[in-house]
Amino acid sequence: MILGINPYLVLNGDGQEAVKLYENALDAKVVSAVTFGEMPANPEFPIPEEAKNRVMHAHLKINNTDLMISDTFPGQPQETGSQVTVAISVDNVEKSKEVFEKLQEGGQVIMPLQETFWSPSYGQLTDKFGITWQVTTNTADIK
Repeated sequence: MILGINPYLVLNGDGQEAVKLYENALDAKVVSAVTFGEMPANPEFPIPEEAKNRVMHAHLKINNTDLMISDTFPGQPQETGSQVTVAISVDNVEKSKEVFEKLQEGGQVIMPLQETFWSPSYGQLTDKFGITWQVTTNTADIK
């Protein structure tokens, strides 16, 4: 089952500033905010110093609306128009695979569906219309 669809803002290094602005301007509650430096260590993928304070993922609650924010990883391109993506949450891995496969038809996979430390199934793609989607599975075990 699809749990929801949310706007996801992708910024180029000023994610922490954006979180503070939206928290104040929109009376948002910061549900969570994690930097790349706070991710679990992976010796195969060390985090460069310039990435450690960038926002990997922030979740703000504005009344009944969820707003997600992250920064690009240093060296990843960011083009005007690509700052807003659509995040879709589903409740099981099978549904995430189904949604991902259907959205990728005629599009391009950015990050294949895979297990991450926050989701048993997460991936990114750009659909045939140029819209970037983040598909994530939220289970009762991982929030």
